[in-house]
Amino acid sequence: MGTLDAILQRHPVWRGGALAKAVAALPTGFPCLDAELPGGGWPRQGLTELLTDEAGIGELELVLPVLATLTSAGNRAVWLDPPHIPYAPALAAAGMDLTHLLIANPSSRRDALWAAEQALRSGGCHALAAWLKKPRYAELQRLAVAAEASHAVAFLYRPLAAAAESSPAGLRLALEPAGLELGVQIFKRRGAPMAAPLYLTLKRPFHVLGRAALSRAADRARAAGRLGLPVHA
Repeated sequence: MGTLDAILQRHPVWRGGALAKAVAALPTGFPCLDAELPGGGWPRQGLTELLTDEAGIGELELVLPVLATLTSAGNRAVWLDPPHIPYAPALAAAGMDLTHLLIANPSSRRDALWAAEQALRSGGCHALAAWLKKPRYAELQRLAVAAEASHAVAFLYRPLAAAAESSPAGLRLALEPAGLELGVQIFKRRGAPMAAPLYLTLKRPFHVLGRAALSRAADRARAAGRLGLPVHA
């Protein structure tokens, strides 16, 4: 028993009922959420799925603290195909350095998947946020492998219905509005699922994505130009 205890204390073995500790992670900016995540934050080598059916409930504010930490240190963040025009003043107010934010609007679903994988494999992307349209399991698996080989935090935004589907993502959260708070249910992690959701207080009730939907690549480029954000169509 002494030998077994010594092995377990060095953490090469993960016991399923406990949170995994030997996970490279970055603090989320919400201490109560960090306490529920393996490694104490967002994983740096794996996919994180954020599931929601509503825009503007705080789904982006949830990840802004880590994006601000990374970009302010000169690290690149990539957003793929956000559903609305990013609101630059709100992003800057949250602490993001917009010179290190790249927004790409691929022209097809296939191009979006390719761009997500290449960003993770490039070594120059430290944070990825992607809104992919109905990714298949095999496609998610490719992204998961790329994420595990990187040192990036990788967020995929998907609808709540995706919770019923299998996914290779190591961390999956369902998000729902709760007044000025954000309800967060962790239903997959390296550890037992949460019995009850967390309610996170959002510091600033602003929208970081505008209400105008992005449609054509030319419209996207013009809008981004007005905001001073680098955009690749």
